[in-house]
Amino acid sequence: MALKPNSPKPRVAFIRRVTVALVKPLSRLVAGRLPLFGVIHHRGRRSGREYRAPVNVFRDGRDYIIALTYSSQVDWVRNVMVAGQCELETGGRVVHVIDPEVFIDRSRHLMPFPIRQFLGLANVTEFMRLRLPRVDGIPVPGR
Repeated sequence: MALKPNSPKPRVAFIRRVTVALVKPLSRLVAGRLPLFGVIHHRGRRSGREYRAPVNVFRDGRDYIIALTYSSQVDWVRNVMVAGQCELETGGRVVHVIDPEVFIDRSRHLMPFPIRQFLGLANVTEFMRLRLPRVDGIPVPGR
């Protein structure tokens, strides 16, 4: 996984264990239907098991941008990077996305203003871009 050096640790990383144990199971139930949220469906790179990770997701044209609130060093990010693809459940539908790219954006310019402010307070600077596949230059619709 090609990451740029010097990405600061998000301020919310310390509560990750609590959110994984309590919030994540609940949010997986509704995140795929709520605006600005989604669920990444991915396969473990070693176990081969299927997993679901709730995320904050935003559109940028035909791309999806995910705020990596716990950094790029979490398992789901590594799994998606190795696989080169995953399924993203958002807005009540599931779309197949490819070409994951992790990048640093200290200005958070791709985020809506209120989200940009919150992510700034949380010191979130890492994001993942996922693209819809194209066939003959035409985006492939999701399921």
